[in-house]
Amino acid sequence: MIEPDWRAPARVRALVTTSDLGDMAGEAGRRALRALVPAEPQWLRQVHGKDVISVDGNPQRVGDGSTSREPGTVCAVMVADCMPVFFADDEASVVGVAHAGWRGLAAGVLEATIDAMRVSPEKLVAWLGPAIGPTVYEVGEDVRSAFPGQQSSFVVNRPGHWLLDLYAVARAKLALHGLRRVYGGGLCAYSDRQRFFSYRRDRTGARMAAVIWLTGDAEGRYKGVESPPP
Repeated sequence: MIEPDWRAPARVRALVTTSDLGDMAGEAGRRALRALVPAEPQWLRQVHGKDVISVDGNPQRVGDGSTSREPGTVCAVMVADCMPVFFADDEASVVGVAHAGWRGLAAGVLEATIDAMRVSPEKLVAWLGPAIGPTVYEVGEDVRSAFPGQQSSFVVNRPGHWLLDLYAVARAKLALHGLRRVYGGGLCAYSDRQRFFSYRRDRTGARMAAVIWLTGDAEGRYKGVESPPP
């Protein structure tokens, strides 16, 4: 597992699973994860859109982001090339997570998550989790045209095809929405075959999970959790 390296309050806990823990789309992987978190994760039916829901007492589960203000409630998304993005505020009053592939980024899922947290963006921190990296993520004109004003995040790879830097797009969008304390963005799911699932590389339904929650106290972090390299 990986724990974000970010300046979030001690009451904020967050993890991204690796392939060692298992496939989070399957029951065995979810059982292994459940042993590490305080409650059953609030799984979403993800649709590559921008809907963000509060999972505090809300039966709605269709969307690509969630927030919680209740200690012990575990927000969760599944990923395998798309980028998980964690959010927390300085007072540890709310946490959130977004599932941000290119469609979600273009639709505004990061901005929608910030708005759903109902906290000034200046009081938020974010962490960009493992996603398909900028040296391997080739896209076509349809994707490039979905990001007007973001052309610096694309590099020509061959005629009609570009390499897309999802991390650069996310940082720019967060900054434009007023959130400037952004960490992470250095882990490529596609290139790191040993730790991460990748749909584009493997063409399977295997997924990692990104989970975040508030504790009821200010105790230290879980043992046995790997911190990513700087």
